[in-house]
Amino acid sequence: MFTMQTYNACIAVMKKTPAYLGEFEYAVLLAVLQLREAAYAVPVRELIESRTSRSVARGALYTSLERLEVKGCVKSALRDASPERAGRPRRYFTVTPTGLAALRTTHAALRNLATGLESVLEQQ
Repeated sequence: MFTMQTYNACIAVMKKTPAYLGEFEYAVLLAVLQLREAAYAVPVRELIESRTSRSVARGALYTSLERLEVKGCVKSALRDASPERAGRPRRYFTVTPTGLAALRTTHAALRNLATGLESVLEQQ
């Protein structure tokens, strides 16, 4: 049976181990890093779509951002409540040192995996 204690234990383990990034999480973290102070869901989604030429489902993005926050790779803060948004604030994201380490680890692993394939990968 799944209990809150089991859930909390799982989260504690996730926070202690190096973050593993899937392809989409890697893209999300890169977008948040690129956008800096302007990193909330809409521009993150737009940047990923424009740079990868792939559509991004809002639900997938929000799920990924939440998972990255649980992993300690991003932190979020609510800001900019405005009349245009009916007083609702936006949730802005920033990459944490853990997230930056995960990005570096994933980037290095992919670069190492591609070593020796440059001529094949760069063919038009």
